[in-house]
Amino acid sequence: MHRTTRIKITELNPHLMCVLCGGYFIDATTIIECLHSFCKMCIVRYLETSKYCPICDVQVHKTKPLLNIRSDKTLQDIVYKLVPGLFKNEMKRRRDFYAEHPVDASNGTNEDRGEVADEDKRIITDDEIISLSIEFFDQSRLGGAVEDKQSKDQLANKRYLQCPAAMTVMHLRKFLRSKMDIPNTYQVEVMYEDEPLKDYYTLMDIAYIYTWRRNGPLPLKYRVRPNCKKMKVSHAQQEGQNSASRSGQESDSASDKAGSPAGAPSTSSSLPSPGTPAQSPHPHGNSNNNSSGCTVNGTPTATAPSPSRPFTQFCGGNGGKPRKVSLNGSSTSSG
Repeated sequence: MHRTTRIKITELNPHLMCVLCGGYFIDATTIIECLHSFCKMCIVRYLETSKYCPICDVQVHKTKPLLNIRSDKTLQDIVYKLVPGLFKNEMKRRRDFYAEHPVDASNGTNEDRGEVADEDKRIITDDEIISLSIEFFDQSRLGGAVEDKQSKDQLANKRYLQCPAAMTVMHLRKFLRSKMDIPNTYQVEVMYEDEPLKDYYTLMDIAYIYTWRRNGPLPLKYRVRPNCKKMKVSHAQQEGQNSASRSGQESDSASDKAGSPAGAPSTSSSLPSPGTPAQSPHPHGNSNNNSSGCTVNGTPTATAPSPSRPFTQFCGGNGGKPRKVSLNGSSTSSG
């Protein structure tokens, strides 16, 4: 999941403040030689007595340094949007100044005279109330012909809210879930047109990202669909159980294979077969050293013979005397 990192405005102050006056940029102006920015009033006054940059000492111009400075409206808009209340306070100061000096008010733009409202400049504050509309996202309307008039049902399903600009999309999702009693097995997504919005987006962020013009309520949509995460987890658990059962069967078959001798016939057994008489594990005969016997399947003293060749192993080493050997419960003599 995406995690956001909140940055304090004090951490951005070195990039938003003028080194000449120590305040936030007002009418930000940049030197084109080194791209250092200052307040317009501050840099103009400084260049009246110097031709070098106040920060890096780069020569701005040999004779006319004012020719190599440019107004930076993008930087100024960023400062106004990041610093709460700065734009409103600056416009108030300008209106108060030109109210005391009406002669100087003839020159300059409306912004210079402080006659620009927050709505016209598209500056939004955290405590500002934003009007928005919320309606169900209809997938069938995508890719089709654009209708000139919305139906009465669509207008009836649209709801209007007034929310603080600092409210996040996550709060709006929780509101929709509780209002419509949507179970946790379903996921609620808030969208702008056909693009899902991040949970950490605020209404102010949406207005800035999608350039909301304030010509109507902020148009938002929502859709409800099954929770994909839980479905994936259950599917993974089912696969894990299947693999565990398969591995259990393989281990059982492997243990069966390991329990039987590799070279012995599949019909070999230490018990006598029903068709043959029971034999003693020791051969009948004299108890002297001239004859000896060994049990092949009873004790691991000798490797079991392969069924593909005749049994020719002798137990003992006393010349050519005959030996009796018990193989699978039946006596066999070898000479």
